[in-house]
Amino acid sequence: MNDGLVDAFNHSAWATNLVLDTCRGLSDEQLSSAVTGTYGSIIATLRHIVSSEASYYRRLSGKDVSWHNDAIESADIATLTTHAEDMAGRWQRVLSTPFDAERTFIVPWDEGVERDVPAGVVLAQALHHAGEHRTQVCTTLTAIGVPPLELGVWEFAEATNRAPVRTTADG
Repeated sequence: MNDGLVDAFNHSAWATNLVLDTCRGLSDEQLSSAVTGTYGSIIATLRHIVSSEASYYRRLSGKDVSWHNDAIESADIATLTTHAEDMAGRWQRVLSTPFDAERTFIVPWDEGVERDVPAGVVLAQALHHAGEHRTQVCTTLTAIGVPPLELGVWEFAEATNRAPVRTTADG
């Protein structure tokens, strides 16, 4: 159906989960850390990633995400992890059925302008947005002494066996 997108969204979910897992052991003070040029603190950025993903999903699927407006601004790492796992499953279901990437949605833009945005652009935005903000969290993590995370697609493919080692028998 949407096979290439499945890997892209699986990578995004895997990377978000790895960042959340890394943040699980941080203190409240560390989670409140921010560096110049990023969205905000680690915890605020993680909340923003998960909340925004629910918004993109709702826009594309037309289905509400029950937890989306339930105090996401105060969600802890465990709650964000649960929500991120929920979103991974939701994306799997959306991507398991055909959809029209050219179908348009009305999206509020700057200065009160509305635009007709194709579904394919919304999907691209969902992936880009999460990646951009994960990078910002990783920048802050490194600044507070957490070793750099390897969140690349190759690392995802290796970790999830999407790129298995070839054996001699493989040719």
